[in-house]
Amino acid sequence: QVQLVESGGGLVQAGGSLRLSCAASGSIISITSMGWHRQAPGKQRELVATITSGGRTNYVDSVKGRFSISRDNAKNTVYLQMDSLKPEDTAVYYCNAQTIAEPFISYDAWGQGTQVTVSS
Repeated sequence: QVQLVESGGGLVQAGGSLRLSCAASGSIISITSMGWHRQAPGKQRELVATITSGGRTNYVDSVKGRFSISRDNAKNTVYLQMDSLKPEDTAVYYCNAQTIAEPFISYDAWGQGTQVTVSS
C-alpha cells in the first residue's frame, strides 16, 4: 500500500502565502503523477494542480499565476506554494499520487486532507 502525509495548512490573511507538502511512502515502485485537489464546504472536490514525474504541470484557471506545484522525485514529495491567497481558496486540500505499487499494481493514493483557511 501507499500512504500520503500532508502538512502545511493553516489560517492566513488574504494576500498571504502558505506552502503545502505531501510525502508518499510504502511499497512504491514508481509515481507517475502527483497533485493537489481541494474541496470547499458545499462544493465538489476540484483539481488544483498536477505534476508528472517529468515535471510537466497543469493548473486550474483560478490559481494560475498564484500557485506553483513542484516535486522532489528522490523524496517522493510534492509541494504546493500558494501565494496571493484569496478567501475563495479556503478549502480542505488533498494530496493525490498515481502510483505503481508492489506487486506491480496501479494504486491511486489520497492523503487525509489539510485545512487551508483564508480570512478577508
